[in-house]
Amino acid sequence: MGKYVPSTSEEQQEMLKAVGVSSFDELYTVVPSGMKVDRLAIPEGKSELEVSGIVRAMAAKNKVYSSIFRGAGAYNHYIPSIVKSITGKEEFLTAYTPYQAEISQGILQSIFEYQTMICELTDMDVSNASVYDGASAAAEAMAMCHNRKKKKTVISGAVNPMTIQTIQTYCEGNNTEAVVVPAKDGKTDLKALMEAMDQTTSGVFIQQPSYFGQIEDAAAIGEAVHAAGAKFVMGIYPIAGAALKSPRECGADVVTGEGQPLGMSLAFGGPYLGFMACTHDMMRQLPGRIVGETKDVDGRRAYVLTLQAREQHIRREKASSNICSNQALCAMTAAVYMASMGTTGVSQVASLCYSKAHYAAAEISRIPGFELVNQGDFFNEFVTKIPCDADVLLKKLSDHDILGGYPVEGGILWCVTEMNSKAQIDALAECLKEVRA
Repeated sequence: MGKYVPSTSEEQQEMLKAVGVSSFDELYTVVPSGMKVDRLAIPEGKSELEVSGIVRAMAAKNKVYSSIFRGAGAYNHYIPSIVKSITGKEEFLTAYTPYQAEISQGILQSIFEYQTMICELTDMDVSNASVYDGASAAAEAMAMCHNRKKKKTVISGAVNPMTIQTIQTYCEGNNTEAVVVPAKDGKTDLKALMEAMDQTTSGVFIQQPSYFGQIEDAAAIGEAVHAAGAKFVMGIYPIAGAALKSPRECGADVVTGEGQPLGMSLAFGGPYLGFMACTHDMMRQLPGRIVGETKDVDGRRAYVLTLQAREQHIRREKASSNICSNQALCAMTAAVYMASMGTTGVSQVASLCYSKAHYAAAEISRIPGFELVNQGDFFNEFVTKIPCDADVLLKKLSDHDILGGYPVEGGILWCVTEMNSKAQIDALAECLKEVRA
């Protein structure tokens, strides 16, 4: 790290002494050794041309499938060409958040438009300018619900495991309790959820659809949560949000989600986008920044940073969150995607996902050994049993240039989007028959 800091050795030592450590390595003692990289696997003394060749050879080891049936949090959707055409412009393409946002009305307007569309998608009153990803958005939302007397977080076991782990990490850091309620039939067990709530419960988190693809009775869960005096937080799949009952209709106080399906490629895992929206009553608990519209001295429309909690900057120990930036480029990507698709386009994508997934489920479940695990309605993901080892099955599919579903307890979690043609689904079914044979 020291090599790339534009400061003298004396200045570096002065800084290290001020924070109570003796070296830069000591700053990272909490990071497991297996996650640290001392140096890149590239020989020293190579030219730019040689290094380019080495890196390209490394990249060639990645396998990019022509047929993808895996979701589990990251989804293969069509991205209109206009999305990358606009977001790739040099005036927008930036590595990180523009800290002096007020000097760029264009950046502020793009965030404002993004916030407006997220509110329309979720039917909520206020959206922030985004956070890092869906999992951190969920954890931030649960922190929003805490108060002096209520700090217990209850999480449905039908939520993405990575989201659950992130919420638990936040709760551990805040010295608050996190309780995970086991799933039942791929959904939230409402009876168990009600038993887990008490007078100290600050908020409850569910995912719609569930991690296993099942459509939750979110309205009933919302009623139960509010009856217990807690806040109701929903994590949603944004494409499904165009087809299912809105979070507001379900009584949600806060809505979060992973924005990757809104115009961002899978990109081997990121960067992605965490969106957050809430009711007006919860607005001042929202982390990060909110861009608003106003008028300048000449009466012209202008955009400004309307709200940021001062504790995030100057009273950090009393802040509910230390998030004070946003995924500006990813948020713009989502805004361009939603604008180009429009309400009708996103609804059509949702309809195609639903219908194609149900066709795929019907075809796969006809094969002996691949029956559906859960019988409730689902959106575009579903779990089937498998008659053999998951690794064997996925290897067979990979040999046919098919990325199969994600292994979960009890079988395989399949995902179908508008990108999967009938021919691809039929080819998947034929491959599964071969595995069975």
